[in-house]
Amino acid sequence: MSPWEALAVFAAGIGAGTINTIVGSGTLITFPVLLATGLPPITANVSNALGLVPGSVSGAIGYRRELKGQKKRVLRLGAAALVGLLLASMYGGYFGAAQGVLYLSLMGLLLHDDLQRINAVKNILGALVNGVAAVFFLFVADFDWTAVLLIAVGSTIGGQLGAKVGRRLSPTVLRGVIIAVGVVAILQLTLK
Repeated sequence: MSPWEALAVFAAGIGAGTINTIVGSGTLITFPVLLATGLPPITANVSNALGLVPGSVSGAIGYRRELKGQKKRVLRLGAAALVGLLLASMYGGYFGAAQGVLYLSLMGLLLHDDLQRINAVKNILGALVNGVAAVFFLFVADFDWTAVLLIAVGSTIGGQLGAKVGRRLSPTVLRGVIIAVGVVAILQLTLK
């Protein structure tokens, strides 16, 4: 990987960590960049999944205030996410693009709570699902350590940026961002 490619992967990691914390779909930023550096698709997917885990944890830490009083909910939904009872979790573990949008949509329909509190839970679920997938990938798949480390550092920074920005969005603006990112993700996934 050239220095310019490394910089692009690092920057994509920051962008992905930021957008994942706010709504999700950061993979739609990092995955194409990894492919552009010449990584094969499966290696790019696995490297991306491994690299984004620290960003998910960082985003969850950034939303810790909104997690207060949600211990039972996090444990209940976290257990389901870890086991993969939910289709969104299985999808997220394989290819995380729009995983956050799916979680926000499902929880927004099923839970009666503030959207920022739901977003905080989404960040925990994303960290759990991506963490389980990452552990599995470590033993069964090829990955590129340089890409993993660049995305990990970038997404960790992005997770904190995303929490700072996302927590300031009004519910109306956050819903608009969720819809916009969801539409972009659907278009990008279906038109390729």
